[in-house]
Amino acid sequence: MPLSTALRDTTFRWLADDIDPADQAELQTVLAAAMTGQQDAIDELADRMSGPLEFGTAGLRGPVRSGPNGMNRAVVTRTTAGVAQWLLAHGHGGGIVVVGRDARHGSEAFHADAAGVFAASGFDVRVLPAPLPTPVLAFAVRRLGAVAGVQITASHNPPEDNGYKLYDGTGGQIVPPTDREIEAAIRGIPGAVQVPRSSSWRTVDDDLLDGYLDRMPAIARGSNRQLRIALTPMHGVGGATAVEALRRAGFTDVRVVRAQAAPDPDFPSVPFPNPEEPGATDQLLALAEESDADLAIALDPDADRCALGVRDAEGWRMLRGDETGVLLGSHILSTLDRAANPDPLVATTIVSSSLLGSIAESAGVRYAETLTGFKWLVRSGDGLVFAYEEALGLCVDPDSVRDKDGISAAVLAADLAATTKAAGGTLLDLLDQLAVNCGLHLTEQISLRVSEVSRIGALMATLRADPPTELAGAPVTSEDLLPAADVFRLRGEGLRVIVRPSGTEPKIKAYLEIVEPVADADALGDARTRARTRLSELHGDIAALLAD
Repeated sequence: MPLSTALRDTTFRWLADDIDPADQAELQTVLAAAMTGQQDAIDELADRMSGPLEFGTAGLRGPVRSGPNGMNRAVVTRTTAGVAQWLLAHGHGGGIVVVGRDARHGSEAFHADAAGVFAASGFDVRVLPAPLPTPVLAFAVRRLGAVAGVQITASHNPPEDNGYKLYDGTGGQIVPPTDREIEAAIRGIPGAVQVPRSSSWRTVDDDLLDGYLDRMPAIARGSNRQLRIALTPMHGVGGATAVEALRRAGFTDVRVVRAQAAPDPDFPSVPFPNPEEPGATDQLLALAEESDADLAIALDPDADRCALGVRDAEGWRMLRGDETGVLLGSHILSTLDRAANPDPLVATTIVSSSLLGSIAESAGVRYAETLTGFKWLVRSGDGLVFAYEEALGLCVDPDSVRDKDGISAAVLAADLAATTKAAGGTLLDLLDQLAVNCGLHLTEQISLRVSEVSRIGALMATLRADPPTELAGAPVTSEDLLPAADVFRLRGEGLRVIVRPSGTEPKIKAYLEIVEPVADADALGDARTRARTRLSELHGDIAALLAD
């Protein structure tokens, strides 16, 4: 297919409005190749110009490259101008806006562009002093009484990506219809070269980071501190902050994976810097074994997610997000000051294990399930004391950080592990006890990465048109959550499957759960065997379904 006149002219207009010479040169190279008829260049140009990026589950994310369907200075400038226009239209002119960043490729320049556009729009702009974890930015929004906050980060995405995470005045990420309203405002913004910028912003002093870290002793509620921790920030920006947070909480025996300790935008040892990805925590678990650690902790690159590793009979392994979530949720409820929290609420998402609901019922507290994403979890209701999602997101101090916070979760996990160790037990013992009390809940995720995003829609359409009536040998019913969410749910006796597209990556995901009753501790082994067999059958059925 030859280069169309429309695509060529659209590219020329974008080039004329760009503000970065390097981005212009990059796009000109692709355009020149496309104009000679090179099909791969024509396809690439069409993809780059197919934007704009849209606000997904956690803001904008995309590859760092020129063109409207990428993360670059022109996109950040126009996006920020749209956000500023939306804030002004809603009466927030002159308010404080906080801007932070991680250490990915492009983050420093994108951070300066965002701060400059907000400042030129009349906002009181405060920038974080260095690449810092996303939870620090979320904390700053609430601490400073800001009307908005922006963190330049792509969290756990591959090295070639960056992103733009937007918080409103509540300290939580934006929700509909705000996202669509801002996108409409961005469409009305002229070319980036016409957007005013100013350097009249202020850098936040160290007191703000100290305020974040000073919360940590109260998060660790127990008195035991004898614990050796192996930790990795996975080449991200959370290492120094996490070590200091643990130190302030009294945990000083922390061994950090040396090769992954310093921020590195190339993520040389982990092609997908996500603790959920196979192999991503190999160096952490090796360090835990070598150092005879009691607990392993992995943060994702912007430190808003926390994964835990434990030793079992076969060696070290990472806990699933649901296992970590129910452990920390149960710990919070067992230590909660009910006088200060007379009507507490815990929450998780529809794709997470249902075990937290059983724990909440046993504790006599309210429980809520929301759509996927912390933007929904932190709005689940008054009295929220804990929220988690199975993708390693944990909110253990919602009064201070209305988002997932891997660092405070790490402190709480260390507290639980130290308390349990002092009593002669392990985190796996606690999971066994929860299974006896509430039934054995086994969960698993199937994640299918696609090269063509259109395949995701096709798979969802096929599932909706012809859903299965039997899974793992049991009859199931189906439920379509459209239009509220692009989610399809299947349920049967003791099983549940939820299928949805990822909001941050080119993936379709299926979340599997098997629930098996447990008569007593002696029956746990047989119950686990039955549950694993059923989960294996369910996995096979769903994998075949998505492969069609």
